[in-house]
Amino acid sequence: MKLLFLTIGLLALAFAGIAIKIWSKKDGEFAGTCASQSPFLNQDGQACGMCGKLPAEQDCKKDVISE
Repeated sequence: MKLLFLTIGLLALAFAGIAIKIWSKKDGEFAGTCASQSPFLNQDGQACGMCGKLPAEQDCKKDVISE
């Protein structure tokens, strides 16, 4: 029973931490969410599937696509 309460408590703490991070960020967005930022996920240097950003570029192209 202790293990169940401990598990639920840790999960609640994790969700609260994520919620606080989203709440404190402008527009509720995480920074650096493009897969092209991670060399482990993007070993071929392909553009991001969500916004089209290349690994060498700094800013996400999400705003450019939505215009």
